[in-house]
Formats: sequence, C-alpha cells, structure tokens
Amino acid sequence: MREHRKCQTSAASSQALICDSNQSKSLMFMMILRSISVLLILVGSCCSLDNGMMRTPPMGWLAWERYRCNTDCRNDPENCISEHLFKIMADRLVEDGWREFGYEYINIDDCWTAKERDSKGQLQADPDRFPSGIKALADYVHSRGLKLGIYSDLGNFTCAGYPGTTLDTINIDAQTFAAWGVDMLKFDGCYSNSTVKAIGYPKMSAALNATGRRIAYSCSWPAYEGGLPPKVNYTLLGDICNLWRNYGDIQDCWESVVSIIEWYGNNQDALQPAAGPGRWNDPDMLLTGDFGLSYEQEKSQLAIWAMLAAPFFMSNDLRTISKEAVDILQNRLLIYISQDRLGIQGKRIMKSHAIEMWKRTLVAGQYAVAILNKATDGMPTPFQTSLALMNILDCTLGYDVIDVFAKKNQGFFRLNDTIYLRVNPTGIVLLFIKPGC
Repeated sequence: MREHRKCQTSAASSQALICDSNQSKSLMFMMILRSISVLLILVGSCCSLDNGMMRTPPMGWLAWERYRCNTDCRNDPENCISEHLFKIMADRLVEDGWREFGYEYINIDDCWTAKERDSKGQLQADPDRFPSGIKALADYVHSRGLKLGIYSDLGNFTCAGYPGTTLDTINIDAQTFAAWGVDMLKFDGCYSNSTVKAIGYPKMSAALNATGRRIAYSCSWPAYEGGLPPKVNYTLLGDICNLWRNYGDIQDCWESVVSIIEWYGNNQDALQPAAGPGRWNDPDMLLTGDFGLSYEQEKSQLAIWAMLAAPFFMSNDLRTISKEAVDILQNRLLIYISQDRLGIQGKRIMKSHAIEMWKRTLVAGQYAVAILNKATDGMPTPFQTSLALMNILDCTLGYDVIDVFAKKNQGFFRLNDTIYLRVNPTGIVLLFIKPGC
C-alpha cells in the first residue's frame, strides 16, 4: 500500500489509521464480495508457492519509508531512487557488518520503472536512473553476498502512477524478474479491485513458481481487504505467499507505530495462527534511524516487531545512521528472538491502562516477554510481575531473566519470585527468559 500519508500529532482510535491521506485512492479498500465461481476457479487452479524460503522472518533494507518516490537525481543525486542509491546501501550492509547479523535483502520499492513498457511488453527500468538495468544491479548485489528485492503492483498502475502488472502481464513480468535474477517480489495492489486481486495474487504465485527461480513473494492483498477474515483467507495466503501486509502503511511517527501495535493486539486471535515458517504477517518497515521516533520509541517498535515474528526491513540512511540506532538494530539477542526457528508469533497477554505485556514462545523452553509503556507523562512506570503470572511454569527450578536492551542479567528467578521493573514513557523492557532445568 502506498497512501502518502502524513503523521498527525493527536492520538486517535487504535482501530484507525493515524495518518492523513495526501491523495485519494478510492479503489484502495473496495470490498467487493467474491463470487463462488471465482473461488472455485482459484481453488482448482492455484498451486502452492512451495519455494522453501523465509523459514525465519526476512531481514534487510527497503527504500520506501526514507526515500519514497524521490526521482530528482539531477538536484538530489545521493538520495533519489536509482541504481547508485541501491549500490551504496548494498555496500553499507556488507562493510558495516549488517549482513553478518542477517540483514541480507536490498529491496527496491515503487518508482523504479520507465513510464512505458518496452517494445516486447516487458517492464523496464528508468534509463536515466538505472542506466545499467536491473540485471546488472542484481549481479552487483549478489556479488556482495546479498539478495535483491523488487516492487510491482497488481493493477493498471503502481501506487505512484508507474506501469502496473495487469492479469495479462503477470506471466511475462514473473519471467522478466526471474531473468534479471530478482530474489523477492513485493506485489502491491493499487488501481485494482477485489475480484482482480482474488485472481491475480494466486496467479502471480504460480507464475513465480513456474520460472524455476526461487523468488520470495510478499503480498499486499490482505491490507486492501481490511486484513481480517472472512474477507481475508489466511489459509490460502499461507499457501501462496511468504509474507503479507495486513494493515496500512507505517509513517515516521509514534502514533503510527502505536496504531499498528494496537491493531495487531486487538486482532491477534485471527492473525497469530496465520504466521509461521515461510509465511509471515508483515506490520511494515522499521523506522529506527529515521526522524520521527525517540530512542525509547525505536526500541519499542523493534521489540514488538520481534514479538510478532515480523520481518526486519530497515528503511533509513545507512550512511548517516547514529551509533545508538546501530546498536539496537544489531542487538544479537533481539535478533535471536526475532529469528527464532519455531516461528510462533507472540501475543498480547495483558493490557492495563498504558501498560501492555506481550509474550512469545521460543525454542528449547525459552520465552521472550515485552512490557510496553504507552504513557507519555514523563516518569518511568514501576511494574511488578512474576514467572507464574506470565504463565511461564515449565521449569520448576526457575529461569534466568535477561534485559535484552540493557544487556544485563536481571537474575535467576523462581516461579513466584517478584520481578521488579521500571518502564520508560513510550518505552519498553524486553526480557529473554531462559530455563534453568
């Protein structure tokens, strides 16, 4: 979804999008009921993605949130959507150690194409901004030990008005991406309707499979249908997509982050069972290193995204990112929690006023617990709990409790021992809990 919203300064309902729209997209959330005949066609014709990819949530770098559709390479050559920008970010992922932490994707978003397809009907990169072409860029990214992601849109146009992928060009576009050496496709849904989406998203999955190249598939389909059953069939999505956007675009402000957290918590009974190895709910990009969040808020987003088993796609400037932002994005225990191979999405287990507690089950009897403080009153909030209150009872001997961001062992606790914490305003305490049995 590409709604070009701006952040509000006042709070709003947790069910609502917090950011105002700069442009009207009347087709964005059309809710057209699918006919039984269309569903029968899909069930009979689509095949499982079956690519064996993304058994843990993917990690990497994505252009959109930081660079949007900046195509002014004449006046802003260092920040425009171009092969130059993506090569620089690939270099930074390697040379600054990001790749070693698992950040392996360099993902192009909207605005990379020329305004017209070529004489063979194929998508083509803008010749001024990508003079070497996408295949050459993919080769460069691969030479750095990384993977290249690309963006297209199921519709007449992309969200920014560039050529889209219609039903009759799905096969040729899948073949083009495979020939270029693309490793991931993000398939948006502007300028199409629900019936077209119900046909096109499974069709693209089958087309990617048919190329013979392993291409991870990110679907924006559920975000355009409200994100929830019965309009969204998560059983089908798990068969055809590796990850999917459920909700509106994130924006560079705390209110946007909170709205996403609340939506996932309020709807977790429908969303949590859908996630697992190779099929992930995607609450959108990481804002750490950008402009809108405080240090405490950056930690809060990262911790909840880790609890949600969400993709870790940064969208920032790796050339100028602060040491503090690097430190939390490269926190090894945070990444260990995020990448847990069980792939069980965490759930909100307590909500009281401004305090929320989230819990995620990990391998080997381990757990992660996050205590989020949404208050803005300027004082840390005291908080007490115990392993028993968190329903962590498997090891009767007790557990080591480690503060992930403080990088400090809080001690060894028996099941009914009180754990004393203080949680900063709009901040979080993320605990890694390891059994002593």
